[in-house]
Amino acid sequence: MKRFVFLLVMCAVAGLACAAQPAAGHPLLLEPAQVWTAGEPVHSGWVVLIEGNQIKAVGPTLSVTAPADAERISLPGMTVLPGLMDLHSHIFLHPYNEKLWDLQVLTEPPMYRAVLATKHADDTLMAGFTTLRDLGTEGAGFGDVAIKRAIHEGVIPGPRLWVATRAIVATGDYGPAVRNYRPDILLPQGAQECTGAAECVAACSRTA
Repeated sequence: MKRFVFLLVMCAVAGLACAAQPAAGHPLLLEPAQVWTAGEPVHSGWVVLIEGNQIKAVGPTLSVTAPADAERISLPGMTVLPGLMDLHSHIFLHPYNEKLWDLQVLTEPPMYRAVLATKHADDTLMAGFTTLRDLGTEGAGFGDVAIKRAIHEGVIPGPRLWVATRAIVATGDYGPAVRNYRPDILLPQGAQECTGAAECVAACSRTA
């Protein structure tokens, strides 16, 4: 089975400002065994030209004219493909077989969760995902906005993020409070509660 190579094209496909992207004005010519463009057969003998953080050309070797100063990177036996997208993710959570949702939200400090989210963003990019729709920080407030900014500014590596900040849920329907914990204390919630149109409109305005 052919191996797949993601890293060299991730940043170009997603327009990311991450540590792996080529410097502005430094063109790269990737020369893999195959190129896969979704929905089509795998193409043998194709190359990928990258300039800055953009893919400038993809096609058969003879049809792509690379600048004289382009760095040629040979990738024998490998297949280059576009970055993947995950449209329901939570970078502020880690797998429940490591720690249950309740324990993450109740016992992990928000700053610690932000550190984990930074690692999760990097791991996700290395797995080939260049875009995430992140549907809430699960009790970590607006931390996803900070992660998104750090990725955009090139401070940390990660995919392009579309963030939801504090997800909105029906009152009494979500979070540790519905799991028979003590009713006389306020517990961290995984999302922002609202009831009725007026409250939900107000919640949207606070989240935006």
